[in-house]
Amino acid sequence: MKPKITPIDHEVSLEDDEFIVSKTDTRGLITYVNRTFMRISGFSEPELLGIQHNIIRHPDMPRGAFKLLWDTLKEGDEFFAYVKNLCKDGSYYWVFANITPDYDSRGNLRGYYSVRRKPSREAVDTIIPVYEEMLRIEKNSTTKEAMTHSIAYLTEQVSHAGVTYQDWMLQLNSSEVER
Repeated sequence: MKPKITPIDHEVSLEDDEFIVSKTDTRGLITYVNRTFMRISGFSEPELLGIQHNIIRHPDMPRGAFKLLWDTLKEGDEFFAYVKNLCKDGSYYWVFANITPDYDSRGNLRGYYSVRRKPSREAVDTIIPVYEEMLRIEKNSTTKEAMTHSIAYLTEQVSHAGVTYQDWMLQLNSSEVER
């Protein structure tokens, strides 16, 4: 069961050379976390293993972003995103996430592998208003339409950049995107 955590306005940051690594099974249950993940999130290994990865989902993250993530992974493609995560104590941390399908030696999907690093401040400042608008759209839409409308807004923002979603994410991280 996901613990009830009350978010607080306190940001925790990764160091420039740190990486958060985790693995999940095909259902999103955590099968591996590195020490950096545990230190930043405040959760111990026993509190994380076998638990849904969304244990660290911050309420400021739009559901549409996660639908896009899962739709992309189900196609067998890797996914990049800026994600605001929740710590055990209610603090938060931003990451630039790369999630890839993890296959066994026979080519069967066995889960997902994620490496997260510190994002540029410019990228976070660019994505925050996009996520805020996605959340507003989700709140003002019916449950059935919320994620579709939210993703449509995100797609519109990406189209203004003239690139694919993945390329936009990568450009934001390198601060090459026009603002």
